Amino acid sequence: MKKSRRLSLVSAVLTFAGVAAANGSAYAQNDDFELVRNVETVVNMMRELSVGYVDPISPDVLMSAAAEGMTDRLDPYTGYMSEEEMKQFEQITTGKYGGIGAVIRLRGDYVIIAEPYKDSPADRAGLKAGDKIVAINGEDARGFTTEQVSNRLKGDPNTNVKVTVERLADGEVVTHKIKRERISMPGVTYAGWLADGIGVICHSDFTEGCYDEMRAAIEQLRSEDELKGLVLDYRNNGGGFLSEAIKILSLFVPKGTETVTVRGRNASDEQVYRTPFEPLLPELPLVVLVNGNTASSSEIVAGTLQDIDRAVLIGSKSFGKGLVQSTVPVGYGAYVKMTTAKYYIPSGRCIQNIDYSSHDDNVHEVPDSLVNEFSTRNGRKVYDGGGIMPDVRVEEKPFSRFALTLYAMGYIDEFCDRYVASRPNLNADSRSFAITDADYDDFTAYVLAKEVPYTSATRYALRQLRTAVDADRYDDRIGALLEQMENSLNDDTASNMRTYRDDIVNTIESGIVRRLNYSAGVIERELLSSPEVAAAVELLRDPARYADILENQDTVKK
Repeated sequence: MKKSRRLSLVSAVLTFAGVAAANGSAYAQNDDFELVRNVETVVNMMRELSVGYVDPISPDVLMSAAAEGMTDRLDPYTGYMSEEEMKQFEQITTGKYGGIGAVIRLRGDYVIIAEPYKDSPADRAGLKAGDKIVAINGEDARGFTTEQVSNRLKGDPNTNVKVTVERLADGEVVTHKIKRERISMPGVTYAGWLADGIGVICHSDFTEGCYDEMRAAIEQLRSEDELKGLVLDYRNNGGGFLSEAIKILSLFVPKGTETVTVRGRNASDEQVYRTPFEPLLPELPLVVLVNGNTASSSEIVAGTLQDIDRAVLIGSKSFGKGLVQSTVPVGYGAYVKMTTAKYYIPSGRCIQNIDYSSHDDNVHEVPDSLVNEFSTRNGRKVYDGGGIMPDVRVEEKPFSRFALTLYAMGYIDEFCDRYVASRPNLNADSRSFAITDADYDDFTAYVLAKEVPYTSATRYALRQLRTAVDADRYDDRIGALLEQMENSLNDDTASNMRTYRDDIVNTIESGIVRRLNYSAGVIERELLSSPEVAAAVELLRDPARYADILENQDTVKK
């Protein structure tokens, strides 16, 4: 049946192509003839390869390859999505799926529970971080990938799945019958207090319904205490639904405020979006935190609030994604996700950072010479072509590559699992929990017994330089100097455990807090040590400086 449908589709395309070719003179007046000619060529290639290639090859494989080829010269946001990929895309954008609600990770021959979501079916069943999944519905799970385990754990809500785990705490093998539920990934991951009267809301993505979550978070804070200032944390928020961004803006600005203009290929495609609701906090002092991973819809929120002088932005330059995507069905459950427009925030600027218009490999950032100046509502200077520059710059401290290596190798997670498992009555305050020097010594001994595939950037650069020196045939004195410099480096594992202790300790402590207090506990902890958050609290406590920034301070170009 599937094969006959494919043959019918090919026949229909070829018929259409033949009719179009017969009327070539009409199509020559526009791009249609070129389109039809190339469609026919692609179909002919697929047919010939399907029946004549030396090894059997699936038309689905050819289709995916052809689609990838059609889009690889456009932009990274445009691409073909098969029916299965579309299901995954919908899960990401809606933040909802049917399952047990747990993050999983591969460790050795088995997949383990990395974190059960709070109050999820997995959490209520008693699954803990570090528990090893040994079987699913009686099927041995040894050697399963995370994708294979995920596919078996997911399913329609109200259906059951039997999950057999070897518990980390005592090694006992237990089978849990868990009823799947509709799992909703929250867009708002944390709401709480930073200081007296100063609240914070952490917003991770613009999934469906996040406006309702944001409104509920504000109401929660207002029910607990007087709200004198609010920090909106949009760091590492990669965006999502434009509609949710516009509704969230309506919480802070008058109804009917122009927020964003979307312009497509044709002038008639232009759409202007305005806030749909009466504001909840029309005058409350606001600070928005941004960084290099603040993108798309989160840039719309941050940029709009900056352009209308409604909030002060603190942090580092945002990502710079000023493009809008749409999904269009192309048959048999497949879609093409493609860039269809650019968006412009109230000052008139588009903050797109990369120019993809050449449709070749020569993509580049917008040069300074083409960056244009715009004005906020109060007349402050802002600029296009390179993301959103914050009003107050606070650069993020680079995190140690060595600590990241320990985490990527699973050593920190293994230590955290054993730490918590050996202390069944452990309670950890998210804000104040700390491991002891003896704990760190234990972890150091554990790491020193492992293989750590790490080369410092400095040693790598010296080795590259040594290769260049040899190739250029410089005298031996330079080579000896480089060898002396390399020998003087203290970047062995033991030395790195001392040099990068702070980053490693913070990662371990956050891992232990996550196991006891879930993700919200980690967020609460990390907010207290963030220099951007400290700068936001300081600013909200200084109304005169806050007002001066919004009235008078220009941003820099880049």
